[in-house]
This record gives sequence, structure tokens and C-alpha cells, in this order.
Amino acid sequence: MYEYKIRIGFSDCDINKTFTLTSLIDAFQDCSTFQSEDLGVGFDVLTQHNVVWVINYWELNIYRLPKLCDYVTVGTYPYAFKGCFGFRNFYMKDDKNEYIVKANSMWTLVDTLSSRPSKAPQFISQAYELEEKLDMTYNPRKVLIPETDDVLTLEKDPIHIQLHHLDSNHHVNNGQYVKLAMSALGEEENISSLRIDYRKQAHLGDTIYPVVYKIDNKSIVALYDENKSAFSVAEFADLSD
Repeated sequence: MYEYKIRIGFSDCDINKTFTLTSLIDAFQDCSTFQSEDLGVGFDVLTQHNVVWVINYWELNIYRLPKLCDYVTVGTYPYAFKGCFGFRNFYMKDDKNEYIVKANSMWTLVDTLSSRPSKAPQFISQAYELEEKLDMTYNPRKVLIPETDDVLTLEKDPIHIQLHHLDSNHHVNNGQYVKLAMSALGEEENISSLRIDYRKQAHLGDTIYPVVYKIDNKSIVALYDENKSAFSVAEFADLSD
């Protein structure tokens, strides 16, 4: 298990001074990065072995999000390695040590020379101590795009990928897909569940075509290319009722 403490800053908050979902994903991503670096299996080591971890799926159970100046603890640990896949829980706790967010994630180790999945070598899997899965929902990895019959469908303005969308792997960072999907929603919503299925990478110069599908208490945002092949599909839901 790896943890670090933060105080919620102004730049990480929305118009209501609430920690944003994008900032939450960034904090989780930083937490796993810190753990890997401290264990000696960080970016430079992976680069030397021509491999990189790529996110496939996030699922977040959100009980509440912290506010400006709150103190929180961010934590993470892996709970399984299966072939080329790594499975990792994340969480955020408040200053009373109570869970306010729980998350599950699935990652693929990719060979950067062949661009194909690669089984995690022993030095990586043995660097981590596996722990028990968090008590939370575990839905199937694939987020389904609804059939358009009887579903409110909203096509949004195209988004042109620029440098600020990219990370050091030279493709759109996983938190940016959440930010783009939230922008496509274009409204304040009560979100207690987020699932996002990453299907392919977007790069500098690509154009993304967001489509929002509304069904029951869910909003599903697909970020398509020009051929209507999805880069990612995100499901935002209010499960608090």
C-alpha cells in the first residue's frame, strides 16, 4: 500500500470550490507513479526494458468529493497481475480516515518496440505487495454505447488534440479523456459513479467528435474519431438515490 497526503488547492477545484473529477484522476495517477518510482520500477526502468503501462479502464465509486482547503489521503495498491494485465485499487480518505472515493483500474503492459501487450516480467510483479480488493462495485470492463432508438443523443463540437492534452508517452493522458467527456456534458451533474473504457490512443493532430447519450440516470459520452470508432467511452451516473 502506498499513501500520500494533500491539501485541496484552488487550481484543482471547479466553480463550486469542489475537487474536480479530472483532479481526482490526476491524484490517483500520481499516487501509482510515486509508488512505482519508490519501488524502483518507475518510468526510467520501464523505458530501459521497452515497456510501458497503459490504462484500459477506470471505475470510481464517489461518496463525496473534497472541498477547497480540505486535507485528504490518497492511496493505492495492486491486487492482481494476470499475464499482461495489472489490476490496481485506489482510494481517497478524508481527515477522519473515512473513505470518500474508491476506485478500480485495469492496465496493460505494452512492449514499446512492437506495440503489443507484454507479460509483466518477474522484476515488476515481485516489486509490489499484492493486497485484498477494496469493497466496492466491480462492473465489466467494457462500457456499452446505447442503441440510439429512444435514447436522447447529442452531438457536440469537434475537439482538436493539442500539446496540452498529451503526456510524456506522447498520447492523450487518461485524465484528459475524463475532462473532455465532462466538457461534452456541458452541465453540472451529481456524479456518484464514473466508469471509463479506453479503447485506443489519441495523438497530436487527431480530431475527437464527442457524442452524449442520455438514458435513465446515466450520461454516456463517446469520444469518436472521424470514422465513428471510439477513443473512449465514459459512463457518468448518479447512484445516490
